[in-house]
Amino acid sequence: MTVAQAPPRAVLAAPPRTRRWLDACWPLTWLLAGYPVWWALGLGVLIFPIMAVPMAAAVARRRPLRLPPELALWLLFLLVTIAGLAALGLNPAGTIPGSATSRLPGVAFRLVEYASLTVLLLYAGTRTERELPKRRLVLLLGWLFVVTVGGGLLGTFAGHFEFSSPVELLLPPHVRANSFVASLVHPAAAQVMEVLGYAAPRPAAPWGYTNTWGNNLALLAGWFVVAAFSLRYEGSARLVRCGRWVALGVLALAVIPTVYSLNRGLWIDLGLLAGYLAVRLALRGRLWAIGTAAAAVLVVAVLVLATPLGQVVRDRMANGKSNNVRMFVTERALDGVWQSPVVGLGTTRATQGSDRSIAVGDTGSCKRCGGHTIGGNGQLWQVLYLHGLLGTALYIGFFVVVLWRYRRDGTPTGLAASGAIVVSLASMFYYNALVTPLAFTFLSYVLLWRNATDPVEENAS
Repeated sequence: MTVAQAPPRAVLAAPPRTRRWLDACWPLTWLLAGYPVWWALGLGVLIFPIMAVPMAAAVARRRPLRLPPELALWLLFLLVTIAGLAALGLNPAGTIPGSATSRLPGVAFRLVEYASLTVLLLYAGTRTERELPKRRLVLLLGWLFVVTVGGGLLGTFAGHFEFSSPVELLLPPHVRANSFVASLVHPAAAQVMEVLGYAAPRPAAPWGYTNTWGNNLALLAGWFVVAAFSLRYEGSARLVRCGRWVALGVLALAVIPTVYSLNRGLWIDLGLLAGYLAVRLALRGRLWAIGTAAAAVLVVAVLVLATPLGQVVRDRMANGKSNNVRMFVTERALDGVWQSPVVGLGTTRATQGSDRSIAVGDTGSCKRCGGHTIGGNGQLWQVLYLHGLLGTALYIGFFVVVLWRYRRDGTPTGLAASGAIVVSLASMFYYNALVTPLAFTFLSYVLLWRNATDPVEENAS
């Protein structure tokens, strides 16, 4: 008597690579990979709260939810931002008076975006390696560097390119006429500014503001280098070498909008990032990093000095018109801190007049004579003014603790992540971080966190 053998268990075919890539952690993948589309639709940074909804649902279902201890500092910072709402009705000396109610829209925007980025942080940090491979996150951040360079080139050579987005067209005319709303929903390649004494476009796409564009380029540069030169790729060695030559071309092209942006903060950030990474590698015995950094500086110097870019740099260094404005607003921010030193004033205020005039409004002959936004000239001054000394200590303390806790991570991912956080801390003096710069800083932290909890090294050179 024979015993019938049971039929073999069906083996499910693996889904196609593209489908797997899109299905895994789709809110984060769609958010980052599709950002140019969101920008063109007029969603821009508004996409973060939208995608935060499915992310929050996924985080709520996660059991157990294991979080690193340093996150307590960030959560306490969020509590301080809420406590500061009690000071919305205060009108510090030298500011344009207003009511607490009139200040609620700006407060609501910041609170929603802070909450959305916190959800992004928790979502990306609590995914498993199978759900969201670190490699994929590095590739997404590297892709956004390419997007930033492309937007920079568009702003440099077609600086007056702009169009009305679908979201913008749905808004009432009086709403879309608001300058802040326009910055969110009206896609434009550049901001036209008179930095050198004449109107000229400065790259901004797809990040809305020139300073945000520069901040993001510096934050994402390390991730592009890791994605291009440290990740292992399947395929022929010749194809991989070809891809790396293309990556070098992208880096060379990035020099053009970097210079034409007239963004001194960006120049400082890139120099700081290169120096930080060279020192970290040299301390680990890789002395070639110092030579590589020096060679890179030499190549950039030749590109700048031997081309028309050199004159742009010299003109920018000779025109520091924004210095007085920054100093004026910084002084007002420091003065205002003492109106509510512990938890801050809750939101920004506008100055009565400017460094040039005590008049409240600008004139045809003096566009800089109007009121300036206190807290708009750097994340440090904004956090101080809006969230007080306690909020500032928690905000900075969070990132400092992160750098200290993961200081031994010498992998390419760890170096790029810590480098981005160092740049973020340095740029607090001249750049605001909300929304996208803080998002990319958070994702850099996520890669440090994930490297420590799931140390699968995918980034071998």
